[in-house]
Amino acid sequence: MDKLIVEGGIALRGTVRISGAKNAALPLIAATLLAPGRHRLGNVPNLRDTRTFLKLMENLGVRHERQEDVLIIDSTNLRSAEAPYDLVKTMRASVLVLGPLLARMGKAKVSLPGGCAIGARPINFHITGLEKLGATCRLEHGYVDAEIDGRLQGDTVYFDIPTVTGTENLLMAAVLAEGTTILKNAAREPEIANLIDMLTGMGARIEGRNTDRLTIHGVDVLRPADCDIIPDRIEAGTYLIAIAATGGEGTVTHCNPAHLPSLLEKLRLAGLIVDEGESTISVRWPQAKPRALKSVDIKTMPFPGYPTDLQAQFMALMALSADICVITETIFENRFMHVAELQRMGAGIRIDGHSCVINGHGMNGLSGAQVMATDLRASSSLVIAGLAASGRTEISRIYHLERGYENLVEKLTGLGARVWKEQE
Repeated sequence: MDKLIVEGGIALRGTVRISGAKNAALPLIAATLLAPGRHRLGNVPNLRDTRTFLKLMENLGVRHERQEDVLIIDSTNLRSAEAPYDLVKTMRASVLVLGPLLARMGKAKVSLPGGCAIGARPINFHITGLEKLGATCRLEHGYVDAEIDGRLQGDTVYFDIPTVTGTENLLMAAVLAEGTTILKNAAREPEIANLIDMLTGMGARIEGRNTDRLTIHGVDVLRPADCDIIPDRIEAGTYLIAIAATGGEGTVTHCNPAHLPSLLEKLRLAGLIVDEGESTISVRWPQAKPRALKSVDIKTMPFPGYPTDLQAQFMALMALSADICVITETIFENRFMHVAELQRMGAGIRIDGHSCVINGHGMNGLSGAQVMATDLRASSSLVIAGLAASGRTEISRIYHLERGYENLVEKLTGLGARVWKEQE
């Protein structure tokens, strides 16, 4: 198993190209199950999670070939409707095959999913929604066993809280249902808009893109897709925060600034200068010295609010601020596991229920230490802290990082960081 070594104290400078979004790629790969034929997906990141998902697709009878960042997926010979535990246990997003398998094959057996240990993340929204469309669902021996008699039937589904994967699963199921389905209080994340674009290109009829009310008019058949994955807004935000935390100056390219409205506003409130282009975002410090980072409160919310997947990274940044701030987590109940590791590096953080009170120690307030990654985004917060800290930081269990960041070491090195992998 590898560990990551970070020698801090270097201001990051330069440009970094953002990869395709993991959280968009996985539902789009799942959507290829809806129509037999050869599908083309572009800008697909080569990550542990995408490779795992493709193994799951292979197990269902789906073939693929990769040429750089292009995936050709052939779902013609779909033969199985079962997603076994061995493939699902490491990745929450595996549940996304439930809706399309049910719509195309009339049945699906999917193991209850795993993934990062950041909260319960129940799939009851998926199950109750599919039942509303006429499916019979049973939970037996750790599996969701669903089937329909004939076709799914359109109906109105209301989500108690916006759910990204729940919205995606119901979207994929409803496009082949008979009649009209309305999803109320649907999630509005950019990744869902990307899925809607793909489904529309396949022949689906969907109204309400970028709103919390989606109307899906079911069709009899769909055709193969040709669609590009949107840029990874979480990767873009992570590099922007890292550049800011090290006192540097840099630009992320091949991104979409409209996907990060809350983060960019928070960076500006923290005293940084943020410039937006059509597909670039630059961050830099004012000329005044000494540099002092202002404390900024955040509260995670569904899009367009502050993303939960950038909460840990911003906490590492605020540990370098000059005052006290509060970070409140409203999405996942167990997403403060990185706090203990940041404390080992000298961060002044106190957990108070669903909030953390951060007493910033200034730009020189962190020191390198041996720390352990607990989940994907917590891992990146430790990298940011290590880059900003004095001395050497060793981060173990970095397989979490490899689930969501493509070529992390190479990209950081390109910005001037001293970072490398070693065998534990």
